[in-house]
Amino acid sequence: MTRRNKIIYWIATIWLSLGMLSTGMVQLLRMKAEGAVAPPGVDGIVRLGYPVYFLTILGAWKILGVIAILIPKFPLLKEWAYAGFFFIMSGAIFSHIGSGSSMNEIFPSLLLLVLTVVSWYFRPADRKIIPAIQQ
Repeated sequence: MTRRNKIIYWIATIWLSLGMLSTGMVQLLRMKAEGAVAPPGVDGIVRLGYPVYFLTILGAWKILGVIAILIPKFPLLKEWAYAGFFFIMSGAIFSHIGSGSSMNEIFPSLLLLVLTVVSWYFRPADRKIIPAIQQ
Protein backbone atom coordinates (compact mmCIF):
# COMPACT_ATOMS: atom_id res chain seq x y z
CA MET A 1 0.00 0.00 0.00
CA THR A 2 1.39 3.37 -0.97
CA ARG A 3 1.89 6.16 1.53
CA ARG A 4 -0.73 8.25 -0.28
CA ASN A 5 -3.35 5.49 0.03
CA LYS A 6 -2.57 5.04 3.74
CA ILE A 7 -3.08 8.75 4.34
CA ILE A 8 -6.35 8.74 2.41
CA TYR A 9 -7.53 5.66 4.31
CA TRP A 10 -6.73 7.04 7.76
CA ILE A 11 -8.17 10.50 7.10
CA ALA A 12 -11.41 9.01 5.76
CA THR A 13 -11.57 6.39 8.52
CA ILE A 14 -10.96 8.87 11.33
CA TRP A 15 -13.59 11.30 10.00
CA LEU A 16 -16.02 8.43 9.42
CA SER A 17 -15.41 7.12 12.94
CA LEU A 18 -15.85 10.53 14.54
CA GLY A 19 -19.05 11.14 12.58
CA MET A 20 -20.54 7.75 13.36
CA LEU A 21 -19.45 7.84 17.00
CA SER A 22 -20.86 11.31 17.64
CA THR A 23 -24.18 10.67 15.89
CA GLY A 24 -24.38 7.22 17.46
CA MET A 25 -23.92 8.65 20.95
CA VAL A 26 -26.54 11.35 20.37
CA GLN A 27 -28.96 8.73 19.05
CA LEU A 28 -28.24 6.24 21.79
CA LEU A 29 -28.44 8.74 24.63
CA ARG A 30 -31.07 10.95 22.98
CA MET A 31 -29.25 13.98 24.33
CA LYS A 32 -31.36 17.04 24.89
CA ALA A 33 -30.02 20.26 23.39
CA GLU A 34 -30.20 23.29 25.66
CA GLY A 35 -33.57 25.00 25.20
CA ALA A 36 -34.90 22.29 22.89
CA VAL A 37 -38.34 20.78 23.45
CA ALA A 38 -37.20 17.33 22.36
CA PRO A 39 -33.76 15.89 21.66
CA PRO A 40 -32.63 16.75 18.11
CA GLY A 41 -32.67 13.19 16.83
CA VAL A 42 -36.20 12.53 18.06
CA ASP A 43 -37.75 15.29 15.96
CA GLY A 44 -35.81 14.17 12.89
CA ILE A 45 -36.59 10.46 13.19
CA VAL A 46 -40.28 11.11 13.77
CA ARG A 47 -40.42 13.50 10.82
CA LEU A 48 -38.91 10.78 8.63
CA GLY A 49 -41.65 8.39 9.77
CA TYR A 50 -39.65 6.05 12.01
CA PRO A 51 -40.41 5.11 15.63
CA VAL A 52 -38.30 6.76 18.34
CA TYR A 53 -36.86 3.42 19.54
CA PHE A 54 -35.12 3.20 16.16
CA LEU A 55 -32.62 5.77 17.51
CA THR A 56 -31.41 3.31 20.14
CA ILE A 57 -30.84 0.61 17.53
CA LEU A 58 -29.03 2.96 15.14
CA GLY A 59 -26.90 4.46 17.90
CA ALA A 60 -25.80 1.11 19.28
CA TRP A 61 -24.90 -0.31 15.86
CA LYS A 62 -22.98 2.82 14.85
CA ILE A 63 -20.84 2.69 18.00
CA LEU A 64 -20.20 -1.04 17.59
CA GLY A 65 -19.40 -0.48 13.90
CA VAL A 66 -16.78 2.13 14.77
CA ILE A 67 -15.16 -0.28 17.20
CA ALA A 68 -15.15 -3.03 14.55
CA ILE A 69 -13.53 -0.78 11.94
CA LEU A 70 -10.83 0.57 14.23
CA ILE A 71 -9.67 -2.60 15.99
CA PRO A 72 -6.98 -4.66 14.26
CA LYS A 73 -7.76 -8.03 12.66
CA PHE A 74 -11.32 -9.38 12.20
CA PRO A 75 -11.64 -8.56 8.46
CA LEU A 76 -15.05 -10.22 8.12
CA LEU A 77 -16.41 -8.13 10.98
CA LYS A 78 -15.04 -5.01 9.28
CA GLU A 79 -16.86 -5.92 6.05
CA TRP A 80 -20.12 -6.20 7.99
CA ALA A 81 -19.49 -2.85 9.69
CA TYR A 82 -18.81 -1.12 6.37
CA ALA A 83 -21.91 -2.74 4.87
CA GLY A 84 -23.98 -1.61 7.85
CA PHE A 85 -22.70 1.96 7.55
CA PHE A 86 -23.48 1.91 3.82
CA PHE A 87 -27.03 0.68 4.43
CA ILE A 88 -27.68 3.12 7.29
CA MET A 89 -26.40 6.15 5.38
CA SER A 90 -27.98 5.29 2.03
CA GLY A 91 -31.25 4.60 3.87
CA ALA A 92 -30.97 7.97 5.61
CA ILE A 93 -30.38 9.73 2.29
CA PHE A 94 -33.40 8.11 0.63
CA SER A 95 -35.54 8.72 3.72
CA HIS A 96 -34.65 12.42 3.61
CA ILE A 97 -35.31 12.61 -0.12
CA GLY A 98 -38.63 10.80 0.30
CA SER A 99 -39.74 13.15 3.06
CA GLY A 100 -38.80 16.27 1.10
CA SER A 101 -35.85 17.31 3.27
CA SER A 102 -33.55 20.11 2.16
CA MET A 103 -30.01 19.49 0.94
CA ASN A 104 -28.74 20.82 4.29
CA GLU A 105 -30.44 17.87 6.00
CA ILE A 106 -29.27 15.33 3.40
CA PHE A 107 -25.62 16.45 3.30
CA PRO A 108 -24.40 14.90 6.61
CA SER A 109 -25.67 11.45 5.57
CA LEU A 110 -24.18 11.89 2.10
CA LEU A 111 -20.82 12.89 3.57
CA LEU A 112 -20.76 9.85 5.88
CA LEU A 113 -21.72 7.61 2.94
CA VAL A 114 -18.83 8.97 0.86
CA LEU A 115 -16.42 8.55 3.80
CA THR A 116 -17.64 4.95 4.21
CA VAL A 117 -16.92 4.12 0.58
CA VAL A 118 -13.52 5.88 0.59
CA SER A 119 -12.44 4.19 3.83
CA TRP A 120 -13.59 0.79 2.55
CA TYR A 121 -11.88 1.22 -0.84
CA PHE A 122 -8.52 2.38 0.56
CA ARG A 123 -8.34 -0.05 3.52
CA PRO A 124 -5.05 -1.91 3.86
CA ALA A 125 -4.73 -5.52 2.71
CA ASP A 126 -4.61 -6.82 6.29
CA ARG A 127 -8.08 -5.33 6.85
CA LYS A 128 -9.57 -7.16 3.87
CA ILE A 129 -11.06 -10.64 3.81
CA ILE A 130 -8.82 -11.71 0.93
CA PRO A 131 -5.59 -9.70 0.77
CA ALA A 132 -4.86 -8.15 -2.61
CA ILE A 133 -2.38 -10.02 -4.79
CA GLN A 134 0.94 -8.22 -4.73
CA GLN A 135 2.16 -7.43 -8.22
